[in-house]
Amino acid sequence: MSTALLQVDKLAKRFGGIVATDDITLGVTTGEMHAIIGPNGAGKTTLIAQLSGQLKSDSGRIHFAGTDVTTQPMHKRSALGLARSFQITSLFLDLSVLDNVALAVQAHAGHSFRFWRDARGESDLRDPARAALARVGLGDRADMPAAVLSHGEHRLLELAMALAAGPRMLLLDEPMAGLGPEESVAMVAMLRALKGEFTILLVEHDMEAVFALADRITVLVYGRVIASGLPDEIRGNAQVREAYLGEAEGEHV
Repeated sequence: MSTALLQVDKLAKRFGGIVATDDITLGVTTGEMHAIIGPNGAGKTTLIAQLSGQLKSDSGRIHFAGTDVTTQPMHKRSALGLARSFQITSLFLDLSVLDNVALAVQAHAGHSFRFWRDARGESDLRDPARAALARVGLGDRADMPAAVLSHGEHRLLELAMALAAGPRMLLLDEPMAGLGPEESVAMVAMLRALKGEFTILLVEHDMEAVFALADRITVLVYGRVIASGLPDEIRGNAQVREAYLGEAEGEHV
């Protein structure tokens, strides 16, 4: 059995009277692609935000790479090798593609953004940025303004920004959101290439992609885990089909 890189125990987050995540317990082993699925409002993005350190949890514990990171801020989790991409792209459209990734490298190194303009030409920022762009197939777009890229290329750019930090684990929040059919095929191919090289926690609504890629799947409904297991186990789980999966497959989500 592979070593658990990420262990979550009874994690919870509430917003007033709304329970977003409710005593979630799960483990992600080294080298695994673990998918989190569930209907809108199930708590998937809230969970990713808790794991990354963007949101403080109300209760529960998070261990990553043998370290209790429950109370640690985002930059310390990033330094341990935990990298997140966002459901909605957050790019500097007026900067070049390369500069966006170099900025991510700089942020991972803990430098203040106010020094960005002075640091843009430094090779220790631009070299790993170019390598990350090449990894996702955007090497020939490096000097273009980020604004001219397609939506699919923006998703790949965001993935390059996560990879540029040299992560041990990727937290991917709906990387296929808004992609057309051809872009979706390209993203699935990219994620398949990354699988095994990186441990990945994937939140995704595209069920075809999830079942094609995931080693294990956890299902959230109303902030609670209702099932976790191998793809065939999840597909055949009556409770999952009733709560979510049958409807999602019928809608081709």
